[in-house]
Amino acid sequence: MKKIVILLFIILLSADLMTGQEKKAITPEDMWAMKRIKDVVVSPDESLLAFTVGWYDADKNEGYSAVYTIKPDGSDMKKLLDSDKNISSPLFLPSSKKIAFSMDGQIYLCGYDGSSQKQLTELYSGASGAQFSGDEKKMIFSSMVYPDLTSMEENKKRDEEKKNNKVSAKIFTELMYKHWNDWRGEKRSHLFLQSAETGKYTDLNLLSDSDVPPLALGGNVDYAISPDGNEVCFSMNPDKMLAASTNNEIYILDISALPGGKAGKPKKISESKGNDNQPAYSPDGKYIAFRSMKRAGFEADELDLILYDRNSGKLKNITPEPGFSIGETIWSPDSKYIYFTTANTIYTSICRLDINNGDIKMLLEKGDNGSITLTNDGKTIYFLQQRSTLPKEIFAVSSEGKDLRQITYINKDILAGIEWNQVETFWSEGAEGAKVQSILVKPPFFDENKKYPVILLIHGGPQGHWTDDFHYRWNLQMFASKGYVVIAPNPRGSTGYGQKFTDEISQDWGGRVYIDIMNAVDYAQDSYSFIDENNIFAAGASYGGYMINWIEGHTDKFNALLCHAGVFNLESMYGATEELWFPEWEFGGAPWENRELYKKWSPHNFVENFKTPMLVVHGAYDFRVPEGQAFELFTSLQKMGVKSKLIYFPDEYHFVVKPQNALFWWKSVFEWFEENKK
Repeated sequence: MKKIVILLFIILLSADLMTGQEKKAITPEDMWAMKRIKDVVVSPDESLLAFTVGWYDADKNEGYSAVYTIKPDGSDMKKLLDSDKNISSPLFLPSSKKIAFSMDGQIYLCGYDGSSQKQLTELYSGASGAQFSGDEKKMIFSSMVYPDLTSMEENKKRDEEKKNNKVSAKIFTELMYKHWNDWRGEKRSHLFLQSAETGKYTDLNLLSDSDVPPLALGGNVDYAISPDGNEVCFSMNPDKMLAASTNNEIYILDISALPGGKAGKPKKISESKGNDNQPAYSPDGKYIAFRSMKRAGFEADELDLILYDRNSGKLKNITPEPGFSIGETIWSPDSKYIYFTTANTIYTSICRLDINNGDIKMLLEKGDNGSITLTNDGKTIYFLQQRSTLPKEIFAVSSEGKDLRQITYINKDILAGIEWNQVETFWSEGAEGAKVQSILVKPPFFDENKKYPVILLIHGGPQGHWTDDFHYRWNLQMFASKGYVVIAPNPRGSTGYGQKFTDEISQDWGGRVYIDIMNAVDYAQDSYSFIDENNIFAAGASYGGYMINWIEGHTDKFNALLCHAGVFNLESMYGATEELWFPEWEFGGAPWENRELYKKWSPHNFVENFKTPMLVVHGAYDFRVPEGQAFELFTSLQKMGVKSKLIYFPDEYHFVVKPQNALFWWKSVFEWFEENKK
């Protein structure tokens, strides 16, 4: 008997060793082979989940998407439609067993099994972001149209005239003529109402020059239709100079007699001069809940939760307490609770708020959680969770925060072959004694007795934070994969640590935050014996790229640096970026209004100190941090005789999103660090 036990032990041990030998560090190719889940929704009868799956063919350099369904117990996952077209944005209709979805720029309908496919919209300008009234007779959606035209025929005619015009000149008469990576052009996003029975539609913002949903700080969650189908609410910025305004307001509009006629004038119900968004009707129709920022011109202010009483017209701030900045929101079916997500240190947590007494309950603290949806009986929350070792998957938890379970395992085979190390965290003392949390990721196959080089990662925003997530660009595990210890601090400006901590970077871009970051690196060096102090690198994008440029002029601690889409010259940046409210808030006005502050914190004023090798990366269609920032930076580095390289992508923007470009990006980054090791 003893021999049998020993033999069994040897077999099991050998199997474990073989499994360990088969595992490998994650590669960029692994990441681009993974499928990406989004848009999870649950059917009214709670029998089915639907979600979008995106994937890429790296060889073809193209992306695809499809809608899948799965039962709540994780069984019977299948594609909704057998089609080679990109299909996305599933939505269950309120009562009938139908699923709406987007395909080819229009909205379609089919049965739970994909049968009985029907096209609902046939607008020349297209349609997206559908929502339905409770009786399914009315549907709202958004579409891009010329605001001075009144018909689809006119829109089509103007597009054809532009296409045939041999003059390529663009003429601008106002700011916000570009945004992110697009030339804004003459079209505006309008909210449409359509009869699901007759197909008749009405442009609810006819002849309006404003976008619904808003161009900036908004999306398809910024409009809703009342349960009875008699009213819509939406977010819209009424200001003339959009480039300098975050003043998205909430409006309501009576649609009881529509479609079939001209829409009336909307009524504004919000009061804040800051960003108001994400309006949602309570299921009983009594309230509209929406998020609101108090301060004008600040895109990262704390988001309060406001309740609008539709009978009295009164507003009430029901935010639990300072520090809970509201993320996504959903109502409970009985209209007694609002479930919401909130940034919480390195997590995005799920909470529940009692709208009557303000009681709050933390339902799920850990993980990066989002896309929350609730069953009709109010007992189960479905959502997407990701961690640094797990791309987004569908999870479920009870509405009391119990019985957490994973439903999908869409990347199981790829993930099983990868050697992971879970994120760890440490706290260090920052400027003025502040406590600063950092994420630490050890390399795969970590050996406590070895020394490892370090990559310091600096997040963008700057009002953002590193979380325990699986990022498809700045992936913590990927940076660690080549044998690096990754340190990712959340210094001043980071969200999830209270609004005061977030605020303390504004007008202080190279001050306390720089001390926070450098102290975190020093703490790690002093605390972890496995860190190779002779090989420390740093990388960042956007604001993170700014800090890389600031580091370049203020310390020689690092072997080499990576600046991706980084700000270099604050004054020229102001004149070329699109959302002017951002630099005006961060630096106390325009350059001519606060020139000394722009001068104080601009990295280009410290070029004489540049000496650390730097890799500069930028995309031509980056309108947020325009390409001139990279050109100025590279010129300065070269003139100072600093070892430097510029990688310029003529077909990318603020992010590198095409598979082949991304694979080249990772290869270049690791080569840069490797050639600058001691």
